[in-house]
Amino acid sequence: MMLNDKLTTNPIDASELSFDDFKTIVIADYKIAFESRQASLLGRKEVLTGKAKFGIFGDGKELPQIAMAKAFQNGDWRSGYYRDQTFAFATGICTIKEFFAQLYANPNVEADPASAGRQMNCHFATRSLNEDGSWKDLTAMKNSSSDIAPTGGQMARLVGLAYASKLYRQNPELNYLKNFSVEGNEVAFGTIGNASTSEGVFFEAINAAGVLQIPMAMSVWDDAYGISVPAKYQTTKEDISEILKGFQRDEDNAGFEIYKVRGWDYPALCETYQQAIKVCREEHIPVLIHVTEVTQPQGHSTSGSHERYKSKARLEWEKEFDCIRQMRIWMLESAIVTEEELAVLEDAAKKMVREAQKEAWNEFLNDIKVEKDQAIALINALAVSNPLLKKLSANLAATPDAQRKEVISAVRKALRLTLSVESEERNAMLSWYQEEKTANEERYNSRLFTDGLESPIHVKHEAASYHEDSKMIDGRELLNACFDANFRRDPRLVAFGEDLGSIGDVNQGFAGLQAKFGELRVTDTGIREMTIVGQGIGLGLRGLKPIAEIQYLDYLLYAINILSDDLASLSYRTKGGQKSPVIIRTRGHRLEGVWHSGSPIAMILGSLRGLHICVPRNMTQAAGMYNTLFRSDEPALVIECLNGYRLKEMMPDNVGEYTVPLGKAEVIRTGTDITVVSYGSTLRVVEEAAEELLKMGISVEIIDPQTLLPFDQEQVCLASLQKTNKLLVVDEDVPGGASAYILQQVMEKQGGYYYLDAQPQTLTAKAHRPPYGSDGDYFTKPSVDDVVETIYGMLNKHNQQKYPAIY
Repeated sequence: MMLNDKLTTNPIDASELSFDDFKTIVIADYKIAFESRQASLLGRKEVLTGKAKFGIFGDGKELPQIAMAKAFQNGDWRSGYYRDQTFAFATGICTIKEFFAQLYANPNVEADPASAGRQMNCHFATRSLNEDGSWKDLTAMKNSSSDIAPTGGQMARLVGLAYASKLYRQNPELNYLKNFSVEGNEVAFGTIGNASTSEGVFFEAINAAGVLQIPMAMSVWDDAYGISVPAKYQTTKEDISEILKGFQRDEDNAGFEIYKVRGWDYPALCETYQQAIKVCREEHIPVLIHVTEVTQPQGHSTSGSHERYKSKARLEWEKEFDCIRQMRIWMLESAIVTEEELAVLEDAAKKMVREAQKEAWNEFLNDIKVEKDQAIALINALAVSNPLLKKLSANLAATPDAQRKEVISAVRKALRLTLSVESEERNAMLSWYQEEKTANEERYNSRLFTDGLESPIHVKHEAASYHEDSKMIDGRELLNACFDANFRRDPRLVAFGEDLGSIGDVNQGFAGLQAKFGELRVTDTGIREMTIVGQGIGLGLRGLKPIAEIQYLDYLLYAINILSDDLASLSYRTKGGQKSPVIIRTRGHRLEGVWHSGSPIAMILGSLRGLHICVPRNMTQAAGMYNTLFRSDEPALVIECLNGYRLKEMMPDNVGEYTVPLGKAEVIRTGTDITVVSYGSTLRVVEEAAEELLKMGISVEIIDPQTLLPFDQEQVCLASLQKTNKLLVVDEDVPGGASAYILQQVMEKQGGYYYLDAQPQTLTAKAHRPPYGSDGDYFTKPSVDDVVETIYGMLNKHNQQKYPAIY
């Protein structure tokens, strides 16, 4: 068998198989399990010898994962964690060679299709997209959503992956999407370790799945520990299925079907998974499979030994009830195989795994060796009479298995050591380095966004149009008309969140739309921010266009882990292999009180790189941004102004068609004395202040960046500074928050520093959250008085005669 061939498992149907067929399947399963164990053992050695940075493996979980793989069909989805290597091998999602390529962090997507070396080992993903960002036929493949390391984090998106099947099954308008579902009969398989069931996102997801009644098959691998912490400190009654018994369905109430099976009992595992997934797939309900008495022979990871915290009796039990040992005994006792046949099989498996490892290691080094030889030749050509360069070259040549870091670092040092040299040899080295720099940016820094055919940058710009009798309406009505038009246009659009359905959200942006489009498309959810976001991620992964509503910007904190760890990094960590065009809709900025006035923009900017961050100043701009996002395929956060829903705006004739480009700043007031950059609700404050300042002889130019990620791609701020030479940034975040980011973009990235004739300033909210009441707002966030006096003070410092001090 070629090393790239994929040996996968097959279902066992005792009613149709002959004994010889049965034996063939069982022996093949043992072979997969044994090879997987060898990969774990060898992988650990590779880490301990320094070839890989870190290792975490799925040893001890082999048999339950093979049983699970037997029920996994084309079109199904997995949302698991970093113990699922045997399942990946058994389904063909990953080969052993690819497993080692990921362990070595090979940045070649052909070598490591899951992450192109961007994730540590045992983080699996299938490639849902073609190179141009278009979708593959997901019904023709076994699908794995991209793993993340934070334990429990995979649960949120699992809800969405299963919920998509419900929508495809029940909404006939989606029947045309043939590449994403076959009548909604796909199952979403989730896996988690027993200790991680202690996390809130696990319980939130279990509850959501029970409420939604979706085909989610949840497997818990229970080895009775969470690293060193035993189950008695993890779980009430030390048994997750015991405490989840209240979720068990009965004659009167919908819920879960719950199963319990031991992790070393191969026949029982196969039977349990066949039965559980049949119920899940055919009845379209969630199931929980609690796999107990699982072992972890190598401990948690390469960073520690389980002998430190497990008793001698426990370690002896784990050896006795190692699942591979128990399967071996069962096969011999059942006359399925002889000892001699097993010895031959096991010896061949060890050799195959070792060969796969060697091939993966050699392929990882091959490209680097070429670059290393080129670097040495370039340094030697420059080192004619330079002993430092000769030593540098010799050190690099003497470094066995040098990695790219050593190669590039040597060249950079050689360039520094020859700063004063002008020669063809140095020019050749510099040219080589620039080419390598570009290549390494592609290897290690690319695809923060999908950047495909449906990127927002390709959406055609269409301006809002009006006529003489265009009506002035509430901002909420304008948004409502935008959503209405787009939901009529695209049946893939779905929206869900707290209070979104029946009442049309707390600010009426979706008023009446559930009655018009039905509960499947405009849906109320419980109070569960993590799985609202996860629901969106899963739906987006399966070809739909979800709008996940988070009621207030302050509540984003409850979902920031899922947004940051999963959604924001999705395109990057798969190197453009997966996408989820979910739009997170929320509202924030000025209102009243500690938990309804939030503008934690620095937190968002720091944690959500990989999302477009839209901060529209009014509902006209918000609708235009939604129109752009609905026609593209990258995720975004849209923060509507909380105090703008009842302000009057003119209704565009093309309310569902006009677009606002992302990254395009707008000058909303021209001026000559100072540039003020602001966004969201504070823009109205700045505009009011500008009117008063004009009466004082000060002309203010106001710029609205509209999106903070990306920020002012056409450098409108710089052009303004070239005219005014002064800059003030006004926002509602804490001091040094988003204002510092804007300063970095304008001063450093755009080069605005060179055009200043005065110190740039920021005007922000106070460091604390706003107290309740109008007075609390006035004394906490930038007011008209604050803006007027800050700008006047800046002009006073510049020309005290013309602008005498106020105080």
